[in-house]
Amino acid sequence: MEVTLSNGETIYYQKRDGGKDTLLLLHGNLASSEQWDLLIEQLPLNYTIYAPDLRGYGKSTYNNPIKTFNDFATDIKLFCDELKLYTIHLMGWSNGGGVAMQFAANYPTRVDKLILLASLSTRGYPALSPDGVRLHTREEIASDPMINRMLDAQIKGEKTFFELAMSHLVYPTSRPEKERFEKYIAGALQQQNIIDVADAANRFNISSVSNGIIEGTGDLKKITAPVLVLWGEHDLMVSETMTLELVNDMKENDINFIYKVLNTGHSPLVDDINNVVVEINQFLL
Repeated sequence: MEVTLSNGETIYYQKRDGGKDTLLLLHGNLASSEQWDLLIEQLPLNYTIYAPDLRGYGKSTYNNPIKTFNDFATDIKLFCDELKLYTIHLMGWSNGGGVAMQFAANYPTRVDKLILLASLSTRGYPALSPDGVRLHTREEIASDPMINRMLDAQIKGEKTFFELAMSHLVYPTSRPEKERFEKYIAGALQQQNIIDVADAANRFNISSVSNGIIEGTGDLKKITAPVLVLWGEHDLMVSETMTLELVNDMKENDINFIYKVLNTGHSPLVDDINNVVVEINQFLL
C-alpha cells in the first residue's frame, strides 16, 4: 500500500488490521518495513498495525533529501493525517527510535505510548572514522571510506557485502531464516539516503546538553507519553553508553519511562521475539 503526502513524497506502508488501538512501527537504518514482519505476525490482533518505509528507504520515494530527523517526523505526521491516525502508540527501532522521539516531542498529543527498541541515544548516533575519531560535518561523512564502501556495494548490488555486515552487527547470534533475511538485505540495497541519514543521526540531539557537535534542542522534555526502553545487552550497534545517555536524559527531564535489558543483540525481534511481544503487551495494556 502507498500514500502520497502533501510534501510530494510517496510513502509505502504495510498494514495489519486489528483492534481499535493503532501501533505505528518505524524501522532503523539499512532497513525497511520488512524487518517488522515477525512482530506483525505475532502481536495480538487487538492492535491495528502500520509499518511505513521512511523517506528514502524501501519502496518510498526520496524526492527531497532529508537534513534532520525532523524531516522524517514531519513525514510521519503527514502520513498519520492522510490516514486519519490521530492518536497512536509509536515504536521505533534503532534510528527509528530517534524519529519516534522527535515525533513524540513535536506532536505530544498524538502519541499515547512510546516504545524505543535498541534505539539510538537522545544525543544521536556518532559518526566515527576508521580510527575512532568523531566526524563533524556531512562532507567528512561523505569522504569516509566505510560509507563509500557501502555506497559502492549498493551501486553494484553486492548482496554478499550486506549479508556479511548485517550478520556480524545485527544478527550475530540469531540469523533470520533465509527468505526473511533476503527481504531484509533487499531493503538495505534500496536505501537512497545513506550519507544524509548518517549526518542527521550524528547531529541528532534532543537532550539539554551538547553531544560534542551540536547543542541539545531540549525537545526531550516535550514528550508526555509513557516510554518503554528495550535494549539488548549484546547489542553491537547501540552501545550501553548510548542507551544510558538516553535513560539518564529521561530521568533528568522527568519522563515517565521503564527500562528493560534484554538478553539479545541489536535485533531483539529475531533474537527473542516472544519476550519482546510480552514486554510490548504488558506496556500497552
